[in-house]
Amino acid sequence: MIRWIAFDADDTLWENEIYYQSAQAALVDVLGKYCNGVMVAQALLDTETRNIASFGYGIKSFGLSMIETAIQLSNGRISAGDIQSILEKIKEMTGTAPQVISAVPETLSILAKNYQLLVITKGDLLDQERKLQSSGLSSFFTGFEVVNGKDETTYRRILERYQIPLDQFLMAGNSLRSDVLPVAAIGAKAVLVQHELTWEHEKIVNLNLVNHPYYEIATIDLLPQLVDQINQELK
Repeated sequence: MIRWIAFDADDTLWENEIYYQSAQAALVDVLGKYCNGVMVAQALLDTETRNIASFGYGIKSFGLSMIETAIQLSNGRISAGDIQSILEKIKEMTGTAPQVISAVPETLSILAKNYQLLVITKGDLLDQERKLQSSGLSSFFTGFEVVNGKDETTYRRILERYQIPLDQFLMAGNSLRSDVLPVAAIGAKAVLVQHELTWEHEKIVNLNLVNHPYYEIATIDLLPQLVDQINQELK
């Protein structure tokens, strides 16, 4: 029986990618004199992916990658004023209250009556803690985990720390790469919650994991019904 339900945060509980895409659009404007938007998008993605090993995930890593991309694509000619405009865009993102996704509070309220709820998310610790507190959702959760990456080892470590058996755990999120396939691979239940925007990096999945079964729902408000269905099947 499922007793613990974990949620991804960005683009599962609150909007996130829309702000990153807005910042990317601002970078395209800044670099318009040097190259086109397609080049900026690809160079930024390449830089972000390369920098994960050094800076991890989240808004600070993204900001550094934006600046590095600007220097690279301008061949070092980018002005201090343009660099400052990039920094101001990142500061604007950190000062923006999270936009909670439709039906999330109601869904968490239903699930919290019968299940222990967790957040397991990647990103910058300070930024994710800020968003959780500003979202008004923190009271629903027993635990809040910000991790450097989401793979089988990470999930096993968290389940061990909370003493959660595999057959009592379900993870819900919008990323096959991070939220779904690694959880399914260790033998727990995983649910893909569709979202219209997904970071390109998250679309690159481990092909060794794709054969593991998982569930999929269009919107998060369908999760309580799905969990009830899964528990009926497990009886």
